[in-house]
Amino acid sequence: MYNENLTSNNQILDTTTEVTAIVPVRAASQETTHNKTNRALEYRMEKFNNLRYLMVAGLIAGLALHGLIRFGGSYNIGSLLFGEKAVAQTVPSKYSNLNTSIDKTKQTKQPQPVATKYVNGAPTPDWSSITFKNMKFGGAGSAEFPNIKNPGMKETRTWSAGQSLSEVMELGDFEATEFNIEDFTLEDIANITGVQLKNLKLSDFETLEWQTLEDLTEAIPKLEDSEVGAIPPIKELVTKVTGSTASYQTVGEVLDNYPELGEVELGKYVKLDKYKLTSIPGIEDAQLKDFTNWQNTTISKVPGLADVPFDQFPSVPIPDVSFIGKVDLPLGSLESGRWKSISGSYQAEFNVPCEKKCGHIEVSGSDTVTGAQWMSGKDQNVKGGFGILGSLNGGKEPTGRHPFGKSFKQVIWDINEADGSITTAMFFRICKRGWVDLGCSPYFIGPVPFFTYREIDPIILGTPLTVPKK
Repeated sequence: MYNENLTSNNQILDTTTEVTAIVPVRAASQETTHNKTNRALEYRMEKFNNLRYLMVAGLIAGLALHGLIRFGGSYNIGSLLFGEKAVAQTVPSKYSNLNTSIDKTKQTKQPQPVATKYVNGAPTPDWSSITFKNMKFGGAGSAEFPNIKNPGMKETRTWSAGQSLSEVMELGDFEATEFNIEDFTLEDIANITGVQLKNLKLSDFETLEWQTLEDLTEAIPKLEDSEVGAIPPIKELVTKVTGSTASYQTVGEVLDNYPELGEVELGKYVKLDKYKLTSIPGIEDAQLKDFTNWQNTTISKVPGLADVPFDQFPSVPIPDVSFIGKVDLPLGSLESGRWKSISGSYQAEFNVPCEKKCGHIEVSGSDTVTGAQWMSGKDQNVKGGFGILGSLNGGKEPTGRHPFGKSFKQVIWDINEADGSITTAMFFRICKRGWVDLGCSPYFIGPVPFFTYREIDPIILGTPLTVPKK
């Protein structure tokens, strides 16, 4: 309430302000009810918060338990929650017997003879660091071929310890395998290795030695339209064979006019080391498989191919991890009468028993593989190969398996019972599958040192895999 007291002459003598506060009045019964309501709400909120904490904790625990069951001891929940680097794992398929509970602290992880990666603890080739040039033979050997006329085919194949694989193996040895090397062009190889084709000679590409002019036009179709005089090595060939320079005729025309040019080999009439590789236009764009009898070309005599890492090939072998066991017990050559074999060959299959001198490893793991025996190829040879070349090496090859595909065979080699270790080796084969199909030899080109193992180390077994039962 606001009052003003005025004098007679209307002056303000006193001003008084009265402020009346309106305060709500709550009955005692109402306050008691309100307090009870607050306590009930607080109780419900506390229960809700506790429930949320339990849900989050349960989620984390569930993820951790799932990881431990699925991936074993290497699983790191921190990588999921806090962004730490995760450990790569290979997840087994529903057909795999893979034992993911392997104690990796006990695995060998020792230096290996070849570049190595590990899949579920088992060594596999690190193809990015492996080339034909850096793979070396651990022993010597030789093979003599049947007397068959096949342009570019050598009479013998020999190798010695320490020699590079690239100096012995030929393109055809890997035909119809996982590598598909024949799909390369020289330009492809140059782009990978950095080799300068313009600085090379025709003699650096062995395949040209047995090509005829007609062969070259089939591999390089545009060559037919080029003038002979514009291609010095072809001009030399035409002149020496026909006695005419025919400089202004196209390659296609001289083939029509002089059919004999379709029969003579370039290397027999032309000094290939006189001319640059690129003097034949388009040669760098032809696939290796486009040339006649490309299979007979030594790998080291394809410019740059020996230096191509295997993971840069058109295709790369993938380890068959359908079955992985553990090296349970290495046993030496005094063993005999072993019948639970999982080793052999494609021809003899992979359950070849051993009667005497049966060095081997016994495998453990799942119920499927426990007790299986992989025989030493140093002690046992089995039937291998097919076709005419199947008779090489007496038709025999070391027993073993193919967990890494058809390109080579993995063979148990040396067994040391004293320290529980084994060495394995790679063995290769010779193939001639051209228009004259000579088949493939047994896998006997080797040994090339491969992985070493100790007791309880994981080892990839691949497929097929069945363990004999009595």
